[in-house]
Amino acid sequence: MISRRDFMQVSMAASAMVGASGFGNWARLAAQQSLTQDQLLQFDSFGNISLIHVTDIHGQLKPIHFREPSVNLGVGANKGHVPHITGADFRKAYGIADGSPSAYALTYDDFASLAQGYGRVGGLDRMATIINAIRADRPDALLFDGGDTWHGSYTCHHTAGQDMVNVMNALKPDAMTFHWEFTLGSERVNEIVEGLPFAALGQNIFDSEWDEPAELFKPYKFFERGGAKVAVIGQAFPYMPIANPGWMFPEYSFGIRDENMQAMVDEVRAAGADLVVVLSHNGFDVDKKMAGKVQGIDVILSGHTHDALPEPVLVGKTHIIASGSNGKFVSRVDLDVRDGQLMGLRHKLIPVFSDVIAPDPMVAQLIDAERAPYKAQLAEVIGKTDTLLYRRGNFNGTWDDLICDALLSEREADIAMSPGVRWGPSLVPGDDITREDIWNVTSMSYGAAYRSEMTGEFIKVILEDVADNIFNPDPYYQQGGDMVRIGGMGYRIDITKPQGERITDMTLLKTGEAIDPAKSYVVAGWASVNEGTEGPMIWDVVEDHIRKLGTVSLNPNTSVQVAGA
Repeated sequence: MISRRDFMQVSMAASAMVGASGFGNWARLAAQQSLTQDQLLQFDSFGNISLIHVTDIHGQLKPIHFREPSVNLGVGANKGHVPHITGADFRKAYGIADGSPSAYALTYDDFASLAQGYGRVGGLDRMATIINAIRADRPDALLFDGGDTWHGSYTCHHTAGQDMVNVMNALKPDAMTFHWEFTLGSERVNEIVEGLPFAALGQNIFDSEWDEPAELFKPYKFFERGGAKVAVIGQAFPYMPIANPGWMFPEYSFGIRDENMQAMVDEVRAAGADLVVVLSHNGFDVDKKMAGKVQGIDVILSGHTHDALPEPVLVGKTHIIASGSNGKFVSRVDLDVRDGQLMGLRHKLIPVFSDVIAPDPMVAQLIDAERAPYKAQLAEVIGKTDTLLYRRGNFNGTWDDLICDALLSEREADIAMSPGVRWGPSLVPGDDITREDIWNVTSMSYGAAYRSEMTGEFIKVILEDVADNIFNPDPYYQQGGDMVRIGGMGYRIDITKPQGERITDMTLLKTGEAIDPAKSYVVAGWASVNEGTEGPMIWDVVEDHIRKLGTVSLNPNTSVQVAGA
């Protein structure tokens, strides 16, 4: 019922041109000759309904580089299962050839070399071309935005999300759900949502005072497509007040609310729904658990954890689709719905290779207009990198190593902490570092870089708390992103241990001494959820540090020792 052939044919076509031995040595011209827009968009239409899914764009209007994680550990029942396999294991699981377009898009190995051949990915003008091509084939296709859209860039910050709203409106989505959008503050979110020309969905967005569904965010919407009745239920990020500052949206509460989800599924089925789709920002493992608990969901369009999977994952009768992040992929899902039932499904995860996909002229013009007032600031070169700068991975990434180094140096701290967020493009060795690049990995509405004293005991409490958010065996208790990044300190973590016992061997790197639980250390960090946090903005701290360095060159980070993986 689910064919991997649709996706893999691109890899095979490219491999046939140069052979599998071309790993890491593909010239851009060869890549362009062997990979075409028609190949990327080829799809044998199926059934009577088409869904288009994009998610976790994080403010990225223009093409970027984006490296997938080398470490994405699963725990409990999810250990060793997708999306918790990476690199060669991932390629083996899906039959992906080394050095192929699919290998570049979906795994991390030899990333800098392959990036020279395949170029950048994403760009909403290229995404528009893909969406328009699908609509040309299936005019009534439904387009869904999984959230984390109005956040994550210089222009998005300076326009309070308006640049992304304007461009996404041009793509004409049918519905969206939410996460980082709420960090614009509830007043701004309300203002935008009230003017959206499409549905803003969240069955789990409640009025915090009355514990009733929030009127502005409808739980679901019906669409008539292909002679069938399609119900789309929204699921916003459940842990907003924990992972992000609750004081920014005090009138709203969230949570998984799977009992209410079941009630919504039952309600839409009773109203005649032939197909039930959940547009989710739960994260993949949470979606898997919810699919096993809530009966009657046909498809979950999954977001939040930035996973990109070339095949759906089936839990019971529920198909879970993961469409990546940062504008790197578009998912097309064709469904055969007859007699009130899903009879079959065909799916393709389309990588948005920006050197292959032609930009849509209208959307390209709109993007340039949104960026024009900030062009000089965006383009200013702050430094250069000799190191591959990436974010993603459970414990560290080189962008976060650089941010921690900046905090240690500019804030004169013993230890630095950087949040384990997943968003942010990559830079390859030899790239200039522009102001835009710095903002792409630091932009948020609570970016003050604090400096305070913490005891060794308290630092351990923080690490244990974050570790439990990631490595609790029950997905419903996994409330964080990746592990908080640490500079100036090393530690050992055993992901199999219970909370309070995972973190050991904490060491102050500059002296080699063990962290003393009773001693106070100067700690610098950013993205505190506490109201009133004071300090310079993190993007200014990082910019000052890079200007002093001139050229960034980072040594491999071996300060975290992992057990139980």
